Amino acid sequence: MNRPLVSVIMPVYNGEKYIKRAVESVYEQGISLELLVIDDGSTDGTEEVLSAYEGREDFRYIKNKENMGAARSRNRGVQEAVGEYVAFLDADDWWDRGKLKEQLGILEKTGLVMCSTGRELMKADGSDTGRYIPVREKIRYRDLLKHNCINCSSVLIRREAALEFPMEHDDSHEDYITWLKVLKKYGSAAGINKPLLKYRLSEGGKSRNKLKSASMTYRVYRYAGYDPVRSSLFFISYAVNGVWKYFH
Repeated sequence: MNRPLVSVIMPVYNGEKYIKRAVESVYEQGISLELLVIDDGSTDGTEEVLSAYEGREDFRYIKNKENMGAARSRNRGVQEAVGEYVAFLDADDWWDRGKLKEQLGILEKTGLVMCSTGRELMKADGSDTGRYIPVREKIRYRDLLKHNCINCSSVLIRREAALEFPMEHDDSHEDYITWLKVLKKYGSAAGINKPLLKYRLSEGGKSRNKLKSASMTYRVYRYAGYDPVRSSLFFISYAVNGVWKYFH
């Protein structure tokens, strides 16, 4: 196949129940793309579900020899990707039709390197919670320090920027650290305030354990180079925004 415009990176670990919906949403985007599924050592029927896509030129299945975690799996996907842009999608989330096309249009219009979208919160069974998390049309570094409005499964980013700032420190929110690094260098990211991402609230996700998530968020600011006092101030702002985000 010709070089795709977008490489979609999908890490998965034991995702047999959800991954088909995620994959189908990728192939409904209507643009030139490739899908790289990075299987992080699944022991369920994930590989069998994905066997239905084996004959596609725009599908690549990569299985890690050992469990690496989502961050390193995404990094491996970025390394293997050949598209001009990279999009991330977790195996239990899915996209609306045309999400990537809208994001490409915004990035080409603005010249920015990264774009996020709003997200609709879904129950574990995929039904609607009635809650929506918006995003600003322009996301600046200082804004992001106070509140991480960029969800990983919503991101479209130039591959060169993703290569420049791989995800690190999986004892924290490694994607948040990466977005901060990208915005610190490139100034801002674009946002599309539409629920183009359907985000599944799974009980086992990192952010579901609020105490653990809080500790990880504080580490983000420390890894970003801030002293304990400033890290604590940023964390307070983050916590206030987090309460509003999930309970507003």
